[in-house]
Amino acid sequence: MTGPKVTLRRLRELADTETPIVMVTAYDFVSGRVAERAGVDMVLVGDSGAQVVLGLPDTTSVTLDEMLVLAKAVRRGVQTPLIVCDLPFGSTERSDEQAVATSVRFVQEAGADAVKLEGANPARLSRLRAIVDAGIPVVGHVGLTPQTATALGGLRAQGRTADDAIRVARDAFAVQDAGAFAVVIEAVPADVVDEIRRALRIPVIGIGAGSADGQVLVQHDLLGITEGRAPVFVKRYAAVGDAMVEAVEAYASEVREGAFPAAEHAYPASVEVAAAVRAFVAGPGRVGEHDAGH
Repeated sequence: MTGPKVTLRRLRELADTETPIVMVTAYDFVSGRVAERAGVDMVLVGDSGAQVVLGLPDTTSVTLDEMLVLAKAVRRGVQTPLIVCDLPFGSTERSDEQAVATSVRFVQEAGADAVKLEGANPARLSRLRAIVDAGIPVVGHVGLTPQTATALGGLRAQGRTADDAIRVARDAFAVQDAGAFAVVIEAVPADVVDEIRRALRIPVIGIGAGSADGQVLVQHDLLGITEGRAPVFVKRYAAVGDAMVEAVEAYASEVREGAFPAAEHAYPASVEVAAAVRAFVAGPGRVGEHDAGH
């Protein structure tokens, strides 16, 4: 299911008509094609790829060059959804100039439509404004920000006290005022997000944040590919990981039993061709011919 290219104006129209925005992550050509064929509105090349694709311990471990490889692969599989790329940890922290240069690389080298920047402290807001001033659309990200989770007390829900909820609200307004066209709010109580949404002028994409204006989930989580316990806000719509293991187990079993490959999995040869090869391999000159060829 595909349609016209999703633009910033289209996302604004969806939000204005209270039509939920659908966003999902992708990290390679195949997951990009899944998102394209499913007809989602936005694709996030998330730094969560550090864990679910690259096997790294956390999102801060992935490099800019690694993220660009993932983003380029996704771009090859996606035509219709708007592609947003996470700016990885370490690629924006030094200066506004570094942040702009990193964002330009995602646009020029990977064909990104926008980038996503975590946080809302003064330095983060300065980076956000600089990127927007350079003509690159930005999605903000507040609430639980995995790149700086240690400072927030770990990977846990935010906004559960009055002071913390006000902090999340202040951050959301700050990224809006800095020029973000949308904001991801992660792991914040739905009632808190509802209050924030009503006052914001930009769409809120929720993840563990209630209904919001749209939703984003890690594709590997919703498909049931990732192992282990999923976060409370994840709904698994399939058990693809188990199906993959079962299929490979069945393949291994058939290979070991001699059931695969069967006749229908082989290319046929005529009796004459088989006879010619049989005569050659049985002939006395084959070793010399083989050596001479090398």
